Amino acid sequence: MAKLLIVEDDPAISELMVRTLSVNGHQCLTARRGSEAVSVIKKQTVDLVLLDINLPDISGFQLMKRFEQIPVIYVTARNDILDRVRGLDGGAEDYIVKPFHIQELLSRVHVVLRRYQKESVVSLGKTMVDLINYKAYQNGKEIPLTKQEFELLKALIYNKNLTLTREQLLNAAWGWDYDGDERTVDVHIQRLRKKLDLEHSIKTIYKTGYRLEI
Repeated sequence: MAKLLIVEDDPAISELMVRTLSVNGHQCLTARRGSEAVSVIKKQTVDLVLLDINLPDISGFQLMKRFEQIPVIYVTARNDILDRVRGLDGGAEDYIVKPFHIQELLSRVHVVLRRYQKESVVSLGKTMVDLINYKAYQNGKEIPLTKQEFELLKALIYNKNLTLTREQLLNAAWGWDYDGDERTVDVHIQRLRKKLDLEHSIKTIYKTGYRLEI
């Protein structure tokens, strides 16, 4: 899905991040020191950097300048508001404070990746989805979808291989102010599966929600 560079000197935290992000389809590179991180980006193309501030050889704030056009999320124990402001004003896309919930990390990573990896057309088996024009096709024929069905499908695509709760899907497709029952998500998921032949791609996660596996 994306190539991520994790710049973190704590082996346990680095391993946790690598394991979680890899399971969700990302390729992870690691660096324990700033100099290692610079060496990595000279040799490889990276989609996103997860950067600690307190590194052994250089501050993450200083290292940030070396990443140029690569989006950066700070992941740090420094919770002072001045550090947050400095980090975001310095060009970071986000600022996550340790200890963090792993689901929050995944969500924030995917939000940033969506900004930089806008796909206009996505292939889902027999179905082609045009995310710009809100249309879905099979064998060149348009498959009619309602606005909520498409918004639900878009949320699944943007978070492919990631489990989303019914509440998250409800918020994505209907909005935060929708006060209807979460069971409407189940109804619309069944319609998407049937209309787009996605019975085997949209997985039901027991007592949690759904995941689009690609």
